[in-house]
Amino acid sequence: MDVETLADNGVEPLGSVAAAPAHTYRAGIIGGGFMGRVHARAVRVAGGRVVALASSSPDRAARAAADIGAERAVESVEALVGADDVDVVHVCTPNHLHHPVAMAAVAAGKHVVCEKPLATSPEEARELVDAVTANGLVGTVPFVYRFHPMVREARARVRSGEMGRVLLTHGSYLQDWLSNDADNNWRVDADLGGPSRAFADIGSHWCDLVEFVTGDRISALSGQMATIAPNRGGDGRVVTTEDMATVQFRTEAGVLGSVVISQVSPGRKNRLLLEISCSEGSLAFDQEQPERLWHGRRDASQDLLRDPDTLSAAAARYSRLPAGHAQGYQDCFDAFVADTGAAIGGAAPDGLPTFEDGLRSAHVVDAVLRSSAADGRWEAVCS
Repeated sequence: MDVETLADNGVEPLGSVAAAPAHTYRAGIIGGGFMGRVHARAVRVAGGRVVALASSSPDRAARAAADIGAERAVESVEALVGADDVDVVHVCTPNHLHHPVAMAAVAAGKHVVCEKPLATSPEEARELVDAVTANGLVGTVPFVYRFHPMVREARARVRSGEMGRVLLTHGSYLQDWLSNDADNNWRVDADLGGPSRAFADIGSHWCDLVEFVTGDRISALSGQMATIAPNRGGDGRVVTTEDMATVQFRTEAGVLGSVVISQVSPGRKNRLLLEISCSEGSLAFDQEQPERLWHGRRDASQDLLRDPDTLSAAAARYSRLPAGHAQGYQDCFDAFVADTGAAIGGAAPDGLPTFEDGLRSAHVVDAVLRSSAADGRWEAVCS
């Protein structure tokens, strides 16, 4: 189906989710791994250029630049953030470098897209929020599950009052990539990944999503964390970060909720499940089945399908392909970068996750860490 046909059917062609910025989006990417490739593709889909790439060494930068299609490799972070032809710096480094690299980019007058967690402590996250605000820059964090059309549909239905009063929220985010003791990664090292691993890495997505959909913030929580593999890999690395977490919480409106987080659940690859029970029905979204939104009622239930002709305007805006043509994770990332570009060129589109949202996430993670260290004691979440 060509672009003209898509337009005739009321579907925006790829790359046109947000209003096209008046400038060319010129990105520099720091980090050439999986996330660097995802960011690079999203920049190009949005009509931008990946001007430069930096990595942990000049050799790695050269290889990664060729792999992701960057126009050139640069030898250092300093060279990238200081480049005159880089307007937006994408930080795709290990977590402990997010704060210093993003601060260097802001000091150089660059807009920043920083992988989550924005920082490994609320204090450092606050410094980044204050820095971009003081310098009039755009800072965004890729909580990209917000950009699934069926998440936007759930949000529209809950916030319009159609579903009635929210009574309960619950769900899980389960993965299995660390389910064997031999599995290893820099993320398990607290010095590189931060004091929380599973919850900061994927639990942060779930908490962001439930607050995004309901508009109601988590106010207090009780959390438990567990590490099932105290040593990992052939080097016997000692692991102090959690493999799993369970959290019960209440919101500012008094709604109760719970979530289970795991990176050690065999067979679960990337299963984010969010269910919201309301007085007039329930909604459930499963990230591994993103074309559907379950709508449950006492007298009948149905699967709502991603169809631009039947979705709310908020959801249809991100439904970039005709019904039956599956959209997924990369499409969400493409939309996120396009909206970041729109914010740089003008007003931020509704729902764009900013450094403020990254700070919010840091506070939630911090409350879970404090609660777990105190054997599940209820802790307030700082606003």
